[in-house]
Amino acid sequence: MSPILVAVIALASLAVGYITYGRWLERKVFRIQPDEPVPSVEREDGIDFVPTRKEILWGHHFASVAGAAPILGPAMAIVWGWLPALLWIVLGVIFMGAAHDFGALVLSMRHGGQSVGTLTERFIGPRSRLLFLLIIFFLIWLVGAVFAFSIANLFVKYPASILPVNAEILVAVALGWWAKKRGGSLLGPSLLILVGLYALIVGSSTGTIPVPGPDSILRSIDFWLVGLMVYAFVASVLPVWLLLQPRDLINSHQLLVGLGALYVGFFVLTPTFHAPAIGPLDQLPALFPLLMVTIACGAISGFHGLVSSATTAKQLASPKDARSIGYGAMLGEASLAILATMAVAAGLMGPGAVHGHVWAYVSDEALRGGGAFQAAVALRGFVEGSASFLGALGLPREVAASIVAVLVISFAATSLDTAMRIQRLVLAEVGAIYRVRALQNRWISGAIACGSVLVLIYADKAHGAQSLWPVFGATNQVLAAFTLLLVALYLRTLGRRSTAFLVPGVIVIAITFSAMAMQVQRDLSGGKWLVGSVGAGIAVLAAWVAIEAGLAWRRGPAVSTRGRTP
Repeated sequence: MSPILVAVIALASLAVGYITYGRWLERKVFRIQPDEPVPSVEREDGIDFVPTRKEILWGHHFASVAGAAPILGPAMAIVWGWLPALLWIVLGVIFMGAAHDFGALVLSMRHGGQSVGTLTERFIGPRSRLLFLLIIFFLIWLVGAVFAFSIANLFVKYPASILPVNAEILVAVALGWWAKKRGGSLLGPSLLILVGLYALIVGSSTGTIPVPGPDSILRSIDFWLVGLMVYAFVASVLPVWLLLQPRDLINSHQLLVGLGALYVGFFVLTPTFHAPAIGPLDQLPALFPLLMVTIACGAISGFHGLVSSATTAKQLASPKDARSIGYGAMLGEASLAILATMAVAAGLMGPGAVHGHVWAYVSDEALRGGGAFQAAVALRGFVEGSASFLGALGLPREVAASIVAVLVISFAATSLDTAMRIQRLVLAEVGAIYRVRALQNRWISGAIACGSVLVLIYADKAHGAQSLWPVFGATNQVLAAFTLLLVALYLRTLGRRSTAFLVPGVIVIAITFSAMAMQVQRDLSGGKWLVGSVGAGIAVLAAWVAIEAGLAWRRGPAVSTRGRTP
């Protein structure tokens, strides 16, 4: 079958899912009313609770959830073949992932903007709240390590991306201040900034603008690891209107333009598949359940529930925006995951000519002992593969690779600083539980959040940060499963059918616990004590929460629903 036909079918399926299933959830399951009150208005504080126009919030949410993960997962999962990857992405996102994000957003919107961690106490029980927050802490910890290491590697590999990415951040701060203090519009200036961003990319990649040389400190991974966490700390404590909203609006434009150009290039190139539809399963790790946790954010992601409840719900200006932001943005991310699968599977050159096609390169890494799960390798494969799509539009190879590298870095950085903001809020919640006032200070909690990521990276730099993806994927899916169960319990308290969330929740729990058991056993037997110990600790916490959730379901719907009930 032609890759073009496969991509068209996959994208059309996403559109049908939004029109049918997404609308059914909005009208029949959640019964959203346009006049419902929202936390951003009721609790406006100018820092986290800020009513935001739909297009700006959509850009922030889309950029936050569509980071490097929908690229990393499919690029690594291609070892099992393109068909299993695409089936999981399309079916998973329509019936699980997009519903999950939408449900978390509505749940938080109707409960004062509280995060899913806090709501666990209400719908599952008081013991589960701290356990759930600990799982969230571990997930964000892993997100920070994986993304920081991946971004640092891309900066070193593609030095032409350094100036455009960092200039965008500085200009975004100026734009945010101008829009807030002067009442200016964000849309027009953000489009002009996007044009300037592409000009910087062309100048840097063609040599018109000098780039750091091999001996420069800016080509040091250690420099970027520390620098990225300093940036993430600053971004996590600033008001959302000053950096996150304007920067993410620019990034959303960048992603839409980039995605459109990449798909056009894909259709012009008319490639053929070089990866098999189904890989050599007898030579690879078990497809089930590892495929499902490797492609985390491309199909379903617990991290998205944190973004929906911890940040987006606090900025939602109207309930009628919830479906397009919660359900629709996730489908947009799935389109990126589909493109990533195509880029790696359709006969494109990989990080080195000696390795041939990207698929062959990634597959060889997997067969040599799990290297397919190294994030930096997968990202480089995506950048090189996608550059071929842009090359079909006439762009020089160096310019095309730089454009894709900036695109990937921008979104990975967006997910990184959003993750650190969420971690700050998690630590504040723990501080509230145990009455530790220091943790409720956003500067202190932000510093702990970012500093702990550096500790994880350097605790076992050779094996830890580079091989954390399976642990991240499993933890991510654990959180997604529990968020689905939270929404199911909420619907049950309202006397409504909860099947749309209960069934996916149970399925994801089964997948995840199987994957965690396999991964922990492999890591510990292979001497990867840091990764194995973290995975084992998360598994224990997850099992405890699962038992608590089962007991809550057995107790029935007699749970307080102090939230709103339209």
